[in-house]
Amino acid sequence: MIEASPETDDTKTLRVTEIFCSIQGESTWAGVPCAFVRLTGCNLRCVWCDTAYAFDGGKTKTLGEIVDAVSAFGVPFVQITGGEPLAQPACPALAELFLARGFTVLVETNGSLPINTLSPGVIRIMDLKCPDSGMTEHNEWANLEHLSADCDEVKFVIASRRDYEWSRDVLSRYDLQDRCRAVLFAPVLERIEAKVLAAWIIEDKLPVRFQLQLQKLVWPPAQRGV
Repeated sequence: MIEASPETDDTKTLRVTEIFCSIQGESTWAGVPCAFVRLTGCNLRCVWCDTAYAFDGGKTKTLGEIVDAVSAFGVPFVQITGGEPLAQPACPALAELFLARGFTVLVETNGSLPINTLSPGVIRIMDLKCPDSGMTEHNEWANLEHLSADCDEVKFVIASRRDYEWSRDVLSRYDLQDRCRAVLFAPVLERIEAKVLAAWIIEDKLPVRFQLQLQKLVWPPAQRGV
């Protein structure tokens, strides 16, 4: 076990759905070997959610146990995800422990909870929920003020032309390309063809990065632990 520090108590606990090592499938970090900590529970219910199995259940683990499990994989990247990781109060402390161990730390969040609870050293990949998700009213717009142009990323998961136009308008209204390292547009493949979204982006010459979930191209889309 790692030693507890005055700053972060590694005996704090989190509810964990799964811990695994795979290829990072999303964001500008796509393609690198990465450890994943999927925390249990989510405060939203997006229509197209593909990780509903993380809404409940899981096992209680101490922060030290989680860091030890991830360290055993021997990779330098770790992503804390969910569910919604920030719904559990000890998530920022876990990120701090990973930083102290020298990991590059990514936290994927649905954007409905304050992201400034995370250390500036953490790379935040934040969703903005589009209309077809059914969760647009839960976007925490104040989070935009806390984004780092050096490392943070904003993601739009797009299921329709309506979602696309909403995302395009938000991109322009808030100058998102200047607020963060990258803006990601990703299709909900069950709702819209990837080539259709790609064509819209090209037509409008948007300063965004088109994204597919690589893990769903390598493994069966419903497979867990990848």
